[in-house]
Amino acid sequence: MAVSISAVVLLGIVVFVLIRGGYVRLSNALACALFGFFLAATGAAPTIRDAIGAVTGWISSI
Repeated sequence: MAVSISAVVLLGIVVFVLIRGGYVRLSNALACALFGFFLAATGAAPTIRDAIGAVTGWISSI
C-alpha cells in the first residue's frame, strides 16, 4: 500500500510539472488518468500491480 501511495504522489507531481511546463495538455493528462482509472477495473490490474511490485522490490534491493 505504501508503494502505491508513493507512486501516485510521484506520478502526480510529474504530471503537474509537465502540465505547468507546457509539455502535456490538461486534456491529455485527463485522458490518461481516466484510462488508468478504467484499467484498474479490468482483469489486467492484478498483473500490472504484481509487475510494479516486482520492479520496486528489485529497485529496493539494489
